[in-house]
Amino acid sequence: MFRIKKLDIFIAKQFGMLFAGAFFISLFVLMMQFLWKYVDELIGKGLSLEVMGQFFWYMGLMLIPQALPLSILLSSLITYGNLGESSELTAIKAAGISLIKSFRGLIVVVLLITVGSFFFQNYVGPDAQKHIAQLLISMKQKSPELEIPEGVFYGGIPQTNLYVEKKNLETGHLYNIMVYRMTDSYEDQAIILADSGMLQSTAEKKHLILNLWSGEWFENMRSSEFGNSAEVPYRRETFVHKKIVIDFDADFSLTDMGGISNNARTKSISKIRKDKDSLIHVFDSVGRAYYKDAQMVYYPSPKLKKTETEQARKIAAAESFSIDSIYAKLPADQRRMAVDRALSSVQQEISDLNFKSMITSDGDRLIRQHDIEEINKYLLALTCVIFFFIGAPLGAIIRKGGLGVPIIISVIVFIVYYILDNTGYRMARQGDWAIWFGKGLSPAVLIPTAIFFTYKANNDSAVFNIDMYMNLLMRMFGLRVKRHISSKEVIINTPNYQEDAAILSKMNEELVAYARKTNLKSPPNIVNTFFRYQPDHEVERINNELEAVIEDLGNTRNRGIMSELNRYPIMITKAHTRPFERKWMNIVAAIIIPAGLFFYFRMWRFRIRLYRDLKVIKSANENIIEEIKKM
Repeated sequence: MFRIKKLDIFIAKQFGMLFAGAFFISLFVLMMQFLWKYVDELIGKGLSLEVMGQFFWYMGLMLIPQALPLSILLSSLITYGNLGESSELTAIKAAGISLIKSFRGLIVVVLLITVGSFFFQNYVGPDAQKHIAQLLISMKQKSPELEIPEGVFYGGIPQTNLYVEKKNLETGHLYNIMVYRMTDSYEDQAIILADSGMLQSTAEKKHLILNLWSGEWFENMRSSEFGNSAEVPYRRETFVHKKIVIDFDADFSLTDMGGISNNARTKSISKIRKDKDSLIHVFDSVGRAYYKDAQMVYYPSPKLKKTETEQARKIAAAESFSIDSIYAKLPADQRRMAVDRALSSVQQEISDLNFKSMITSDGDRLIRQHDIEEINKYLLALTCVIFFFIGAPLGAIIRKGGLGVPIIISVIVFIVYYILDNTGYRMARQGDWAIWFGKGLSPAVLIPTAIFFTYKANNDSAVFNIDMYMNLLMRMFGLRVKRHISSKEVIINTPNYQEDAAILSKMNEELVAYARKTNLKSPPNIVNTFFRYQPDHEVERINNELEAVIEDLGNTRNRGIMSELNRYPIMITKAHTRPFERKWMNIVAAIIIPAGLFFYFRMWRFRIRLYRDLKVIKSANENIIEEIKKM
């Protein structure tokens, strides 16, 4: 039975205070990022404080679920970092309480936050998403003269489509302008071309004034006096300067919600499932209709197909012919007409297929978006738990509190999560990846990471011991430190110079015999290296004797001997015989060709280095023997 203990309350209090601060910091950072993305929509629009307040309020509500995982990661990391830095975590473990048991209280708190995050996303989040989308669309329509893009048609002005090839941001002038104006019907449209122009709002913000220079005006003249005649006259006007007044109420007003009804982010899970079923039903009906159309064209009914087959047999029986020969006998103008008809038919079919593909692709995209958003509501809540089991063990391992190292690690973890999640989301939304794979990419990486860190922290493993990784790299690439022996101020045991000299003299003979026997400069035998390993105990014995002599002579006050002792290299006695201690690892390394080549040449390098070390040892031995003789 779970009972609340003082330790749980103590850790929960520390976590709660840090979580509150980290939450507001994370929310502020995310809001600034979102604001920077849409800053162009806000500047220069003359928005009231009420509208700006609504924008920031709904933006904050929308970003709360995203701020919760980051704040849990940071606060849990700092909490256990502080406990480790102040040795409180050591006292907890000394009392017989494991790290996992110390997590109990925070696990309950994090689970409550996770459940709250899910319900917040399901009920409050969609409403916030809906209002923020409505505000952004309304802001875009507030001052269209500032929103006109280059190189595309802009439809933010009622009954008007405006194309601008280039615009000057400093003067507000527009260049190479094309205007489509539509009134009551398609037949009443007007097309205006101009070399340059300027769009401005009137003082009362009720109209837009479009000043155009050096252009032409084309306008259909269809009206009731012409009836339904197929021949519709049009008016063409060439002008030097033309001023057009367009009705446009620039006062801020919220747009209709209908434009964002298909946005899956603005829906709860029940609404997503209901609308997804409707979308599947609608687009399945469209797909079946398209399939029937194609079946009628390419696979006609058996009766019609039988009739066409009989006609083809009759023609073939009457006269064997070739289409190429018939085409060659046609006059030039008829051949051109036949090619044009065939090309027109193909282009029409291609256009029809492209249109159908666009319709079905839009349907697939909408259905994918609904599936992604449904999964995202569960996954974003689950991320709170995952980040806790990354942050708390990391804090216990690093044992650094404050805002220095924890913030750096939190930012790195969150960047990795953001890249994986955003990449999976985009690829799944485009249909390049399956939805389960795209949205499962980040948890597939982070969950094993959380398990690994929790396991290492619970077993007091030194995951972030820099010296351990430095030694591993040095061993991998064959790097080593130089020997450093300094003179001792107080000498207790005087070296036995004569015995050491005799050992070094005998060692020189053994080194010469060993180098002649092993031929270290030659490449190693592949079979013996990876499959038939034989230990080299001779080098190990020589190294042990040498280290014993060095330790004994380290008590000398002779500077010449001390200088020669520092010349001795630190030998690696096993790397020249095989890559790994275990036989199966050597076999695997040999099978994996790139790894096998790396370890083979690495071992050859160690053999050559051992040969050079033996020469240095022999030279140092001779010099020390001479120094001893002088004494």
